[in-house]
Amino acid sequence: MIRTSFLKRFESSVEAFTMSCWTLLRKLLTWVEAHAETDNEKTLLTRWLNQHKNILKYMQDHQYEIFSDTSEAEEDIVTEEMLEAVEKLSRSDFNVEAIIGETISDMYQISDFLKILKDFKPSQDKKLVALTKLLKNDTILSKHKVILFTEFLDTARYLKKNLIESEITGIEEVDSTKQNKGEIIKRFSPYYNGTTSQEIADEKSEEIRILISTDVLSEGLNLQDCTRLINYDIHWNPVRLMQRIGRVDRRMDQEIEKKIVSDHPEQKALRGDIMYWNFLPPDELDELLKLFRIVTKKTLRISKTFGIEGRKLLKPDDDYEDLRDFYDQYDGKLSADESMHLEFQQLLRTYPDLENRLKNMPLKLFSGKEHLKKDSKAVFFCYALPARQKTEIENSEWSIEFGTVQWYFYDCENKKIIQNALEIIDQIRCQPDLPRKCSMEKQKLIEIREEVEKHIINTYFKKAQVPVGVKPVLKAWMELS
Repeated sequence: MIRTSFLKRFESSVEAFTMSCWTLLRKLLTWVEAHAETDNEKTLLTRWLNQHKNILKYMQDHQYEIFSDTSEAEEDIVTEEMLEAVEKLSRSDFNVEAIIGETISDMYQISDFLKILKDFKPSQDKKLVALTKLLKNDTILSKHKVILFTEFLDTARYLKKNLIESEITGIEEVDSTKQNKGEIIKRFSPYYNGTTSQEIADEKSEEIRILISTDVLSEGLNLQDCTRLINYDIHWNPVRLMQRIGRVDRRMDQEIEKKIVSDHPEQKALRGDIMYWNFLPPDELDELLKLFRIVTKKTLRISKTFGIEGRKLLKPDDDYEDLRDFYDQYDGKLSADESMHLEFQQLLRTYPDLENRLKNMPLKLFSGKEHLKKDSKAVFFCYALPARQKTEIENSEWSIEFGTVQWYFYDCENKKIIQNALEIIDQIRCQPDLPRKCSMEKQKLIEIREEVEKHIINTYFKKAQVPVGVKPVLKAWMELS
């Protein structure tokens, strides 16, 4: 699976693969520095460092060039924080000397990759060349707005740099490290975000014509000013691809459409006509990417044979369901989460006003319905869980904005908390005309909520090392009785 992940980044761009090799090399170098104790081990490390000082200097400079506008650029190849994070192996339990030798051997191989990648020119990148020609020569893409999606931050920045150098104008890039996403979205899609092209100009700002984005913008935003989309790499998750396309293929507001056409008559023929392009991997690389099926299928088969649902076969921290979903996504099958997401998308199509109704609802929602089992009681909770912003800044902010959403189903009879959405969905699914039923005492509901929040602290909070004072946010709950 590690090999597959590297190949997937290689399929995305040479830059993504380069930075993956660099990241891995730094981690291996850190591990060796933390463990090298004997004279022989230190000599092997020193010899490797002397032989590769030029490529290390080049990659350090290259990393700074890519990340100079964020905190991700590091002055040192191996930082004190990286060394402190290494969990040192006991020499009585492990043959550390042999592991160091094998690790340095891997470092030689990775540095050979980096030496080749260093000399690779953008003009040799057939995928990039094809994109540049498309953006320059296509009658629509050369003049009108287009959003370009990629799975990886490194690819997004690589594309921005090289497209600008190809004299393509009006380009901006957004990823998880950007602090001004709202401003960028407004400059790219002003009309569907409460402003106009003229107001952007009056603010002495420049409207964006080509927006390069990671999947940080693939869901929940209005980018309908744009009607053209390019998938520079194909996400393994088909729902993610649908979410990308859904940024431009959304319900149109007739008043806003009139304003766009009034201000930009040249766009009249484009409005309501959505088109997108997909860059597919070459056949030989696609065959390599499919190799991971062998590993996952064997893992699932062994697990099923022995009746051990992955957790005993894999590492204790591995998530068996994630592995199964990962396989299903790439193999074209729908996972449980994807099926539920598609069900939600169908609801939005069936009830066109539902999205606005949801946005205008209060911060917390409470309701109740009849339990599927007679004389049974349960309570469903939906919590927004906080996470730390993905940045190297020390003491960075913890917020639900950077976190996730988790369902919890408290079975009153067995005093059991269920988190598997597939087990919960049938219990809470409702039709608009389903009668509301609430009969549990308020104090009982409060006690159950406290029990669930204690569970969140003992599971998610401990695993994520959430600091004291940060709390989960209850978004909705439902009584079933």
